[in-house]
Amino acid sequence: MVEDKSLGSRIFSIINIFLLSIIALVTVLPFIHVIASSFTTSAELAEKQFVLFPTEWSLAAYKYIFSTDTIFRSLLVSIVVTAGGTLWSMFLSVLTAYGLSRKDLVGRRFIMFFFVFTMLFNGGMIPTFLAVKYTGLLDSLLALVIPVSINVFNMIILKSFFQGLPDSLEDAAKIDGCNDFGILFRIIIPCSMPAIATISLFYAVTYWNTYMHAILYINNSDLWPIQVLLRQIVVLASGLSYDGAEFTDVPPPELTVKMAVIVVATIPVLLVYPFLQKHFTKGALLGSIKE
Repeated sequence: MVEDKSLGSRIFSIINIFLLSIIALVTVLPFIHVIASSFTTSAELAEKQFVLFPTEWSLAAYKYIFSTDTIFRSLLVSIVVTAGGTLWSMFLSVLTAYGLSRKDLVGRRFIMFFFVFTMLFNGGMIPTFLAVKYTGLLDSLLALVIPVSINVFNMIILKSFFQGLPDSLEDAAKIDGCNDFGILFRIIIPCSMPAIATISLFYAVTYWNTYMHAILYINNSDLWPIQVLLRQIVVLASGLSYDGAEFTDVPPPELTVKMAVIVVATIPVLLVYPFLQKHFTKGALLGSIKE
């Protein structure tokens, strides 16, 4: 009986490993294809369609992208917006979530209703543009941060996490003489670092991928984030007309440039994710247990 169970367990493990390996392979292959295609020639990519290992290596796409210092300026803009925006959004989200998590807050349900209402209805593109325009934020990096300072869904996640912390922690802090800010910064935030790291990653990815707001609010090409500039590179490489400033006189390899653009836009996020992965996993598990 024990041998049969052991044999069945082994078969089950082998099937699991086989299926998970196939899923992992299917997930990884597109990334390998994109990276390999960015290092191949346009002729080979047009001929093979799907490349996992180039027969002829070429850096033409990356030479085209990095042919001027424009892309480095855009990278700096995206880094500033991502870092500053994430800190600002987390600051507001933590304060709001902590306030709404307090059961003794007067009008908590009424205030929460207005936050949830914005998830269902918003002012629309034109009213938002006019609000940004008449507050003097056009052609300013603040236009990429202020209108999207708080994501209500992320704030609700933090609020639920704060509510799941034991009340005895706050009671002990009050006995030691801590006020509300002392409880927040000395007790709540240190105990909620996994959740805060997870939400910070969500905000950082959102700010890094900023595109539509930059198209609407930024007319100065010197303030374009990386996503907007990469879009211009793809348009120019496709031979289409574009109203923006000319990027470079180097003839673009159309097919491989698109792949290289994806790599340039994705690599920074992939480099940051491993440092937050353990917090991300821990935050998800703690949140599921406490809920």
